[in-house]
Amino acid sequence: MSTTEATAATGVALFLRQFKALLKKNAWLALRNKKTSIAFLLFPFSILLIVFAVDEASGLADRLRSLRLREVRDPVTVELSAIPACEEKFFYLEPCYDFVWSGNSSTVVQQIIARILANNPGRSIPPSKVKSFSTEKEVDEWLFNSPLRTAVALHLRQQNATVISYGIQTNSTAAVWRNRAEDSTFKFFLPLQIAAEREIARFLLGDPNHGWTVGFKEYPHPDLMQSPSVLGGGGFASLASFFLVVILQFSFTFQLHSIVFERESKIRQAMNIMGLYDSAYWLSWLTWESIMTAFSSVLTIVCGMMLKFDIFLYNSFMILFLLFFLFQLNMIAIAFFLSPVVKKASNALNAGFVVYLFTILLQIALLLLESKINVESLSKLLPQSMLTRAITLLADSSQVNRFRWSDRKKCLPTDADCELTFNGVYIWLTSSFFLWLSLALYIDNMLPGPNGVRKPVFYFLNPRYWTGKDRNMAQLKRPVPQIKHTVIDDEDVLEEKNKVKEQMDSGVLDSQFAVQIRGLVKTYYSRRKKPFHAIEELWLNFNKDQLFCLLGPNGAGKTTTIGCLTGIISVTGGDALIYESSIRSNVGMSNIRKIIGVCPQFDILWRQLTGEEHLELFANIKGLPSHSIRMNVHKSLAEVGLTSSAKVRAGSYSGGMRRRLSVAIALLGDPKVVILDEPTTGMDPISRRQVWDIIESAKKGRVIILTTHSMEEADVLGDRIGIMAKGRLRCIGTSIRLKSKFGTGFVANVSFSGSPSGARTSYLEATKRFFNDHLDVKPKEESAAFLTYVIPREKEGELKEFFAKLQDMERELGISDIQLGLTTLEEVFLTIAKQAELETAVAEGRTTTITLSSGTSVKIPIGARFIAIPGTETGANPRGTMVEVYWEQDDSGSLSVSGLSDEMPVPPHVPLDIILGGSQPRRLGKRGEIQGIVIDDTHMSRSLG
Repeated sequence: MSTTEATAATGVALFLRQFKALLKKNAWLALRNKKTSIAFLLFPFSILLIVFAVDEASGLADRLRSLRLREVRDPVTVELSAIPACEEKFFYLEPCYDFVWSGNSSTVVQQIIARILANNPGRSIPPSKVKSFSTEKEVDEWLFNSPLRTAVALHLRQQNATVISYGIQTNSTAAVWRNRAEDSTFKFFLPLQIAAEREIARFLLGDPNHGWTVGFKEYPHPDLMQSPSVLGGGGFASLASFFLVVILQFSFTFQLHSIVFERESKIRQAMNIMGLYDSAYWLSWLTWESIMTAFSSVLTIVCGMMLKFDIFLYNSFMILFLLFFLFQLNMIAIAFFLSPVVKKASNALNAGFVVYLFTILLQIALLLLESKINVESLSKLLPQSMLTRAITLLADSSQVNRFRWSDRKKCLPTDADCELTFNGVYIWLTSSFFLWLSLALYIDNMLPGPNGVRKPVFYFLNPRYWTGKDRNMAQLKRPVPQIKHTVIDDEDVLEEKNKVKEQMDSGVLDSQFAVQIRGLVKTYYSRRKKPFHAIEELWLNFNKDQLFCLLGPNGAGKTTTIGCLTGIISVTGGDALIYESSIRSNVGMSNIRKIIGVCPQFDILWRQLTGEEHLELFANIKGLPSHSIRMNVHKSLAEVGLTSSAKVRAGSYSGGMRRRLSVAIALLGDPKVVILDEPTTGMDPISRRQVWDIIESAKKGRVIILTTHSMEEADVLGDRIGIMAKGRLRCIGTSIRLKSKFGTGFVANVSFSGSPSGARTSYLEATKRFFNDHLDVKPKEESAAFLTYVIPREKEGELKEFFAKLQDMERELGISDIQLGLTTLEEVFLTIAKQAELETAVAEGRTTTITLSSGTSVKIPIGARFIAIPGTETGANPRGTMVEVYWEQDDSGSLSVSGLSDEMPVPPHVPLDIILGGSQPRRLGKRGEIQGIVIDDTHMSRSLG
């Protein structure tokens, strides 16, 4: 479209230009996708707020704060309370006892027990709330048979007049109820011990009022934590890892969706065709997602601090940040790894859910198997398990001491086995990131997709992959698979083929040819089906300064041909040269993509970007000089009539506007070869004409390859036209050449003057008789004002004299205008497609069954027009009868019967041996079908003329 004033960027400079442009594109998309951005910002805070609300609602937060061990420098003495009632125990059965005792055979022991009951501080204990036994063995037997009846047992024994011994039994296992712990030692054991010692001392001293005070002091200590919170330590550390993994994996689904969308919509494919480096593409995504990951990590930590969760308050900010950041980097690499496997963007949500579910199951497995297997070995497999282990260590350590950045090389105080330091966590997360990233790049090259051709399994071991050097052309040549054709090529197609072969043999490419296709073959192989030949030995020259229009029904091989030329489909055989660069060569294809512009069938657009931003992006991908980009963009927008919509997002464009923008992208930067695949689809007539003018003016200095389903478009724009069907080039030439060669003949339009009246009717009838008497043709269309005739090509020699006579009789016949032209290109197209379908049906032996008016079933080949009916011969009619079969085609070119003529005698000029060869009706199958006899169209031309 426009001429660049300086050399386009290449190498490292082009890589940096592409990287910056793609990074800018990612920022635009993120900022304009408001719902996703808001969800990204609010999700960490929302999850942490839910956890906070659950803690507060259950009353756990208050209890946790009470368990906090603040700094103590001058401990205070604490006196224990009286013996509690048995009903104060968390779990008990009725009847329960405050304590049980043994030694009831001794009167001294009985006196001491009576004093314990009477002197219990705050309340006396009724005798009914204690139970006595004679010996310790009896107590043990009762405790065994009566669980949960008491919390403590006292054993007293008088050794002599001055010695009384005692023992106390209790269940030291802490009971937990509603997130509270009950310690029997402090609650029941120690109060009973103090009471027993007090009364024994008073008895031996003989002083019932002897003072006896026991106090407890803790050690002086710094700030310590005992925090069994959801995001703290203790028994709840596993929940901390669960919630944090959920938070940190949230962006994974969005990352995967964005990459798969560009792959599914073939935007990445279009960028690759126009010269995008894969390295620039992946680095731009990695850089942008790393920026978002860093922001997400900081946001998560800040939210946790705002809500005062201990794991955030009592661990180093950098320890947490680097842990979260490296984990999310691993998830980015895993998203890259899954993107070639997930085919649709809609399935990215399912993939994200599967990864979430896998993470949950993995954490459950780690909890269940922690004591049976080496946790560190599992941590080296997946980043989720490593994060789970690290969060558990941090949660546990937060109840002992603050974990600082300088402690990362040390084992945590709570990690007795010292399985892993935090430096080890960081090293492994970094290593696993590069492992997943390497696997992602490998899978991306191995699976065919946006990059086109699938590489060999061990492609990375080939030095040429890293050096950029390629094999010479002799090594690139491969034998063309031999495909047997049952039908001889058209003479023009054969001439084109021979011309290409001559230049191949001479080794010199004519300078007038920009593109030369040399026996191109593309075959798809299947284990269950026969090989499918999408392209069968295509030989073509594309001249400079010309537009070549490639036509064909769906499935003809047009898109496959374009895919081979642009490198997105591998070639089975043959080759093609584009400005002397081979499509079979990696270096050659790299050179081709620098000089090519493509407008594919699909719109290579992002809904969130404006038309101007699209053109700026592709200008940078193509490496246009920086100072000329703005000028080229504005000129391109003006040429396609989008200047007023330059800053409108593409999602608001109509279908026609999107196609015009795609055409502008293809023509941006003066590419030497432009491929336009149905560029005017969806356009209104005015826009279509405008784009035609743009394409027409763009011919100079380049070759344009155009595919279209609009015969008018091909007729107007095409300097040469080729029609493909069933993978083969069926005809080639100018529009006039194809019409004269393959059209049904000439079209004559006769218009009449005057208003409708009886006179005009007589004019029409007279004119119809004139055409019938001189050319033996009937009108194809007629109305009160005009007649349309299709005149067979066989009548061409008679036309000059005929129209001379007709002009002489214009006034006599009331004729106002006579127009003569060739049949339309659409008729040529349908004729070629029908012929190809017929050839394929014959080659494959495909048939269908027709039912005559008499009820007889006749089996005929697909596409056969005239069918003789065996067994209908009589003495008066030795050739028997026949029918004409009418066919119709769908969009893919497949033929089906649309109707039958009445049975009629076989014309006498049809050779008798054709009819006699099948005179005996052959019955086929259980239904008794008759095998029809095909009469060639050439034998029927005389009767139809």
